[in-house]
Amino acid sequence: MTDENKNITVREGQPGWVMPTIVLVAILAVAGVGLGWRGSADASDTRAALTNDIQLIRAGQEKDMQTVQDRLAASDKNNTTLQDDLTVVTKKLQITQGQLKKAREEAQQVREDATKQLAAMDDSVKSQLSTKASTDDVKLVSGEVGGVRTDLDATKTDLNTTKQNLDMARSELGTLIAKNHDEIDELRKLGERDYIEFTIDAKNKPQKIGNVSVELRATNPNKNQYNLALTVNDKLTEKKNRTINEPIFFYTHGSKQPMEIVVNSVEKNKVVGYLSIPKSAQQVTASTAGM
Repeated sequence: MTDENKNITVREGQPGWVMPTIVLVAILAVAGVGLGWRGSADASDTRAALTNDIQLIRAGQEKDMQTVQDRLAASDKNNTTLQDDLTVVTKKLQITQGQLKKAREEAQQVREDATKQLAAMDDSVKSQLSTKASTDDVKLVSGEVGGVRTDLDATKTDLNTTKQNLDMARSELGTLIAKNHDEIDELRKLGERDYIEFTIDAKNKPQKIGNVSVELRATNPNKNQYNLALTVNDKLTEKKNRTINEPIFFYTHGSKQPMEIVVNSVEKNKVVGYLSIPKSAQQVTASTAGM
C-alpha cells in the first residue's frame, strides 16, 4: 500500500470567537428574562394600584351620589310640606275674602237703598212745594226734609259702623274678633252676641266667667302665648300654647252656636280678654236654670 492511498484524517479546531459569543448570548438571555420578569411585576403592581384607585373613585362617586339623592329626597319632602301649607292657607284666605266680599256687597246695597229713598223723598217734597204755596205747608215740608236728612245721617252712621266691622279680623267660623275694649264695644252694638270682659292675674286659681270656669296655667309674654284650663258642663279641657287674639271655641249643652274666649294681652301670670256668648246660648242657659 502506498502512502498516497492512506486515509489521512485531519481534525480542525473550533474558531476562538464561538464560545464568547455563546456566553454573551446566554448573558443577554438571562438579562432579558430578568427585565421581562421585572416589567411584568411592575405592570402587576401598576394594575393593582390602578384598580385600587378606580375602586376608591367609584366608592367616592357612590357616596356623593347617595348624598345628592338624600338631599333631593329632603328637598322633595320640604316642597311637599310647603305645598300642603300653601293649600291650607289658600283655602282659608278664599273663605275670608268671600265673607269680606259679601259684607261689602251688603253695605253697598244699603247705600243704594238709602240713595233711592232720599231721591224719592226729594221728588215728593218738590211736588208738594209746587202745589202748596202757603207758609204752613212750606214749614211742614221743611220738617219732612229735616227728618229725611236725619234718617240719612243715621244711615251713614250705620254704614261707618259696618265699615269699621269689616276692618276686624274674622275667625274660621266667621265671627268677628275684637282686639281691644273699643272693638268689643263695637261688637256689642251689633247685638248678635253678648261679651264679658275679664282679667285673670293669678295662676292655678279658677275664675268664674259667665257659666264657664277659667283657670290660668302658664304664660309666655315673649311669645304672646298662654295655657288655660276650661271647665264647661263639668268637663275640664286644657288649651295649651294659644296666642293672643286666637279664638278658643267650645259648646255648651243645648247650644248650636259656639262660645269663644279671646285673650287680647299676655303678661307674666296675667291675661286680659273676653268671653263671647251667642244670644241663643244665653236663652238656653236661662231656660236650663229655670228648670
